[in-house]
Amino acid sequence: MPGENNFKPLHTPLSQADVRSLKAGDQVRITGLAYTARDAAHRRLCLALRESRPLPFDLEGAVIYFVGPTPARPGRAIGSAGPTTSSRMDAFSPLLIASGLRAMIGKGCRGELVRQALVQYGAVHLSALGGAGALLSRHIVQSRVIAYEDLGTEAIRELQVVDFPAIVAYDAHGNTIYAHGGT
Repeated sequence: MPGENNFKPLHTPLSQADVRSLKAGDQVRITGLAYTARDAAHRRLCLALRESRPLPFDLEGAVIYFVGPTPARPGRAIGSAGPTTSSRMDAFSPLLIASGLRAMIGKGCRGELVRQALVQYGAVHLSALGGAGALLSRHIVQSRVIAYEDLGTEAIRELQVVDFPAIVAYDAHGNTIYAHGGT
């Protein structure tokens, strides 16, 4: 892969120093735990936070991947695992970021309130290549449902990722890779 040596390694959980060192356009490789969550799971996480109920995982330094993976083939940890549209989580992301979430992985632009929260609380939004779910799944070595099993493919999963590739789309300094500023 061209530019293979240009990837910055990230190990979860992420610190504010980790994410503040990143710039829009940086290519990263993530190793450690990440969690899956889409719209319905985000709604439940935010409700739990508002009601001061425990969460199924510690948000501090966490990475959430916006994905609804397909079932795993025999011998694989997970099926196709391509990113979903990030803006669908915009209503929920600021609260999660304020509660310690350090990175999100998805595709597409983010809204103004999310971008403000990234800067205020020291977090980043990463983009993964849409349409490459089968390729991305090779970087997921373990997967298990940890919450909201009734949501099926949208249940929260804990993933063990190794060198998961992404690009910093929005950094903690207010910069973006999108020419139009992400609106």
